[in-house]
Amino acid sequence: MAKRVTVTTELTTEELHERYRSATNPTERTHWHILWLMKEGHTPDQVALMLGYTARWIRTIVHRWNQAGEQAIRDQRQSLKGAPTLLSLEQQKELDQALDQPPADGGLWNGPKVAAWMAQCLGRDVDPRRGWDYLRRLGRSTRVPRPQHEQSDEATQQAFKKTRIVNLP
Repeated sequence: MAKRVTVTTELTTEELHERYRSATNPTERTHWHILWLMKEGHTPDQVALMLGYTARWIRTIVHRWNQAGEQAIRDQRQSLKGAPTLLSLEQQKELDQALDQPPADGGLWNGPKVAAWMAQCLGRDVDPRRGWDYLRRLGRSTRVPRPQHEQSDEATQQAFKKTRIVNLP
């Protein structure tokens, strides 16, 4: 049989309900809702069914509250560090300088070419999409030559430009 889960707090159900109602952060609001319903005497399975979470998550929130109080049930996602960047600041500066020059194979810089440059710098494979990410991070964009029709004739275009005169009244 599972161990019974209880909310250990001096707050009444009305006070928990008021904190639930006054919470502005949606995550914290849900955590207060969980505590309020648990304090009313509902089981984790019942609360999970009412709120759309798992009973295990309900137990986790109650356990956090019982261990550390109000600070433990705050929205903790903002404190997550996130993944480290692929390129250090020095490498990003090198890339920025490299983007001022034409790429080794000629043409223009694009996401896959930047990713190839990064792979060479890092010594491992880099997904081509990361090249586009770093172009944007450095305030750059891909440069694409202006499209030209395959049957266009330069001489005809120049002749048209020279002979076209508009008479305005």
